Amino acid sequence: MMYGSIASILSDPYLKEILVRAVVVGVLVSICASLLGVTLVLKRYSMIGDGLSHVGFGALALATALNLGNASTAVSLPIVLVAAFLLMGMSEKRRMQGDAAIAVLSTGAIAIGTLLFRFSKNQYADICNSLFGTASMSTLSKTDLWVTVAVSFVVLALFLLFFTRIFAVTFDENFAKATGVHVRFYSLLLAALTAVTVVIGMKMVGAIMVSGLIIFPALSAMRVSRRFSTVVITSASLALACFAIGFAASLLLDVQPGPAIITVHVIVFLVCCLIGFLKNRIRTANSKKIVVE
Repeated sequence: MMYGSIASILSDPYLKEILVRAVVVGVLVSICASLLGVTLVLKRYSMIGDGLSHVGFGALALATALNLGNASTAVSLPIVLVAAFLLMGMSEKRRMQGDAAIAVLSTGAIAIGTLLFRFSKNQYADICNSLFGTASMSTLSKTDLWVTVAVSFVVLALFLLFFTRIFAVTFDENFAKATGVHVRFYSLLLAALTAVTVVIGMKMVGAIMVSGLIIFPALSAMRVSRRFSTVVITSASLALACFAIGFAASLLLDVQPGPAIITVHVIVFLVCCLIGFLKNRIRTANSKKIVVE
């Protein structure tokens, strides 16, 4: 669907309403994913988002095969939540290494999902949209908007409410246990919030790339910041900036929003790596200068 330009969209009431939906969904998903990403990366759980996104693809395929496309979120959410708890449980009890558990769920969900899409009337379009995000903004319904708003506020509220305890669990689980923090509860809470974010993010960027919204902002922020609170704020800021640039580019170039947004994240990550490298060189040079003097 060609939109011509952003000005032409704003002049059309129908397209303007669709644009507002897409922007609201994108902003909320970007913020939630970027905040959770910092903790996941620091705890070395970054690949959980990728594994859950593949499970989400399988759940979407199940909803499509059962002709429940309008209720895809309702179908996907409990399935992805169960997968998140299973991944966390297997990793904690050492019954299976975390990366192996993620590989099993990821490949299994993709294989089963692809077979389930075989029973869909428009199987190839459904697979494309599920894997790489919606090809058109018009597929974001009012239901998608309100579900995303409600779920995002829950995720943000819980993250901010338990921020200090999540911080403690992230950096030192043993110390957190010694101070009375219920580490397992907060680990499961983190897994649940990640699962919810993955489900609401798949509509915008697709199952394959939704994990990029979780990983890239955190990694980029860690290249230029050191304090946990600063990294969290920087991660959210970069996520919003990348979404705005990527989404605008998708409109102007008439491409899918998902690949455009993630491409901007990759570029920003490389720039942050360069900035971090230069800062380290300058810091090293200054320390040597002080020693010499």
